[in-house]
Amino acid sequence: MRGLDGTVALVTGAASGIGRATAIRLAEEGATVVAVDRAPAVDDAGPSIDHTVDITDEGAVADLMATIVSSHGRLDSVVNAAGVAGGGPVHLLDAAEWQRVIDINLTGTFLVAKHALGPMVDQGKGAIVNLASVEGIEGTEGGSAYNASKGGVVLLTKNLAIDYGAKGIRANCICPGFIDTPMMDSVLGDPSMEVYRNKIVAEHKLNRFGQASEIAAAAAFLVSDDASFVTGHALVVDGGYTAGRRQGVLEAFGL
Repeated sequence: MRGLDGTVALVTGAASGIGRATAIRLAEEGATVVAVDRAPAVDDAGPSIDHTVDITDEGAVADLMATIVSSHGRLDSVVNAAGVAGGGPVHLLDAAEWQRVIDINLTGTFLVAKHALGPMVDQGKGAIVNLASVEGIEGTEGGSAYNASKGGVVLLTKNLAIDYGAKGIRANCICPGFIDTPMMDSVLGDPSMEVYRNKIVAEHKLNRFGQASEIAAAAAFLVSDDASFVTGHALVVDGGYTAGRRQGVLEAFGL
């Protein structure tokens, strides 16, 4: 079970999608999971939501960490999976929408990491995994606020690895491709988006969207002892989305 037995793991955004799948996976691997979201869970499968927290509220995040340490005596890993979609052409993007996306995706990630680091430094060990995106390492049409927030998560993660590695704390991020989750469905699920949805599928070299469980598997690896020498890394899990472009040349060869 890769060293997760007896560990305490915090997962944000655990009510649905990647966060939900990660909370379930870590619990299956033996971790005591503290599942956090600002909303109830979407179903009864896996761990329940232990705390309802707005991760943009620094006081609430600080109180959460104090409660975890008081209840469990330690905090071994954090998976920052809370996030929202949002963006559009910059000249049409309302500043309040820009701020909403940055606040949740980037500032929320920062605040959770900030207040998790105290107990991790004290115990001399810890692992932080932040959910970024392929849209944080290359641009996508109309991405603006979302892409900027996830690009910020990538570099914030690298700085965490630099600043806290000597304290025994590892920090990595995952850059998923397009994953079949409620959040993606909110963007691409409308029938009017079908043509664009099909084009995006075709950009994934495995010819499908990813599953939340596949990102959860990557998160479980990164918080485990199997990744004991992995830090500062942006792990792309994207079905080949960023591998390069296909032009159809190989169709003549039957591929």
